[in-house]
Amino acid sequence: MSPRLARFATALDGLGRKGRRRRLEPRAGVDFASNDYLGLGESPRLAAAARAALDRGVPVGAAGSRLLRGNHPEHEALEAEAAAFFGAGRALFFGAGFSANVALIQTLPERRDLLVHDELIHASVHDGLRGCRAEVASVRHNDPQAVEDAILAWRARGGMGAPWIAAESLYSMDGDAAPVADLVAIAERHDGFLLLDEAHATGVFGKHGRGLGEAFEGRDCLIATHTCGKALGCSGALVTGPAAIIDYLVNRARPFIYATAPSPLAAATVREALRIVADEPERRPRLADLVAIAEKKLAALGLPGSGSQIQPVILGRNERAVAAACALRAAGFDCRAIRPPTVPEGTARLRVSLTLNVEPETVEALFDAIGAELHEAAA
Repeated sequence: MSPRLARFATALDGLGRKGRRRRLEPRAGVDFASNDYLGLGESPRLAAAARAALDRGVPVGAAGSRLLRGNHPEHEALEAEAAAFFGAGRALFFGAGFSANVALIQTLPERRDLLVHDELIHASVHDGLRGCRAEVASVRHNDPQAVEDAILAWRARGGMGAPWIAAESLYSMDGDAAPVADLVAIAERHDGFLLLDEAHATGVFGKHGRGLGEAFEGRDCLIATHTCGKALGCSGALVTGPAAIIDYLVNRARPFIYATAPSPLAAATVREALRIVADEPERRPRLADLVAIAEKKLAALGLPGSGSQIQPVILGRNERAVAAACALRAAGFDCRAIRPPTVPEGTARLRVSLTLNVEPETVEALFDAIGAELHEAAA
């Protein structure tokens, strides 16, 4: 091996010794790993919408940033429909939820402001923090009092700007919901803003499938990220919020200004995905039924449920989680191991993702297999 590559090989060997080395695995077995919660990824309606868009001349590539020649009528139509769907002032389409969150964190809070984030916030926010101009405070998970205390302490030190709160509405590794109403109230009480990542709640939660912040969309304090590559079965992300905030992002957000625009074809399919969520509300209770089955099986194993379509089975050691995932894949279930640094040390786990790609009896069979694996490990 070339000496210039040796340090990378050494680092990979170190990851292997810690049980942290990752490898790309092919799709195999029944889907308990994807985020395709509503089963739209292979939806005939989405496929038909993509074909119809191609037939009417919608291009696959944008061929430029939105501020150059990349702006397409499909982008604008999606943003108008999304703003109406979510009840927001405006919407802005990004190529991915990751870049959308980075843009929000690096663009909106200013030097005199405070950004308070949940300690388990997504990696995209942490990457955004590297370029954030505001003072930053990390607080205990899902603890609204800790959020308010951080703001009060900052004010007591002379903080004069606006407080920004960053949270996920549904946490991607634990599947637990944030106290959204409390966070909105804190933001309003302190003349601040809530940056709410709805990635795992969009399409699944809310009376109309608009996320856990559905009741608060349209308020001046709320800016939400609605990822399109999970329950919506497409790609990209929509940021919704007051018109002034969206216009500010168009003018100042580097990940938006300097990136090639998302595919107009992708925008066309997201438009159809939003219509499916509105037209087929029965998908949400079907998913809730699968969650109830999973939680009943977990209770029988003496394990807690999360209350959502994301069910973590915490095993502790990295090697134990990897071995359990391998055993499940060998039994025909595509269930993946999640290890640090994605989750805290000592909490390596199976992340069971429930989607409408599986039947109720298959959910029962998976948790029977998990129970057998846990029993064997304990023997």
